[in-house]
Amino acid sequence: MKATSKLYRTEERYAYLFIAAPFLGFLIFALVPLVYAIYGSFTDWNGLGQMNFIGLENFKNVFQDEYFYKAMYNTLFMMLGIPIGIVLALLLAMGLNRGIPGTSTFRVIYYIPVISSIAAISILWQWAYNGDYGLVNQFLALIGIEGPNWLQNTSTVKPALIIMAVWKGLGYTMLLYLAALQSVPKSYYEAAKLDGANALQAFWHITLPMVKPVTFFIIVTNIIGGAQIFTEINVMTPTGGPEYSSASVVFYIWQKAFGNFQLGYASAMALVLGLFIFIITLIQFKINEKNSFDMD
Repeated sequence: MKATSKLYRTEERYAYLFIAAPFLGFLIFALVPLVYAIYGSFTDWNGLGQMNFIGLENFKNVFQDEYFYKAMYNTLFMMLGIPIGIVLALLLAMGLNRGIPGTSTFRVIYYIPVISSIAAISILWQWAYNGDYGLVNQFLALIGIEGPNWLQNTSTVKPALIIMAVWKGLGYTMLLYLAALQSVPKSYYEAAKLDGANALQAFWHITLPMVKPVTFFIIVTNIIGGAQIFTEINVMTPTGGPEYSSASVVFYIWQKAFGNFQLGYASAMALVLGLFIFIITLIQFKINEKNSFDMD
């Protein structure tokens, strides 16, 4: 009994050690910075000098800042790529799920952008979008279309960034859908076929409900990631694009914090963004609960 108790205590200590690593990581790199940022948002902190408490002044300025609203609009606009990417990924997954030759090769090809450096990909696409010698305009010239200078045009810079973001995330979303499709029992489709259902009806009443949990996960994570888009903009349009037409909220926060040394004001904007992400995510969870579907 004593030996058993001693073994139990030893295992318990090791268990606490395993738990301690992620807990300390969260405490040091997430919780402490969050508390510090909350306090900093109520000060005029410039990152170097003393933090003087100024109350809600930063938050008042945020909601009166036209550049903040413009950056928020740009961020929301670029989220239009989320439904586009979901539809394309689902179609690709359905195609690969049909057992065509070379499925494994296609998976690797589509997944390469996912594991590639976002900075390197941004440089590649920046070159491809060049108005003088970029590959995109060279291709368009082959079919008689004169392409614009994509990243220097207010009407094309956001669509250009959306295309790049969809291309980069397509492989990850496609693999999630492919895994979900392969877990759908074939008996469902066989029963639907015996009942006279066509392919569209089987897709609508079987495929979509069965992949709904994956779709929910993709939407939530993509919204959270899309609200924090930064690297692509910082590399491809380092000034925020023409007339600030590609600047995201995080890009604007970064400029204020490390360009203008207004860390207190930047902290206030970061909290507003965090609250926005929390509310949108909460709404998504409520909608998912309301529209939950039980195949049984």
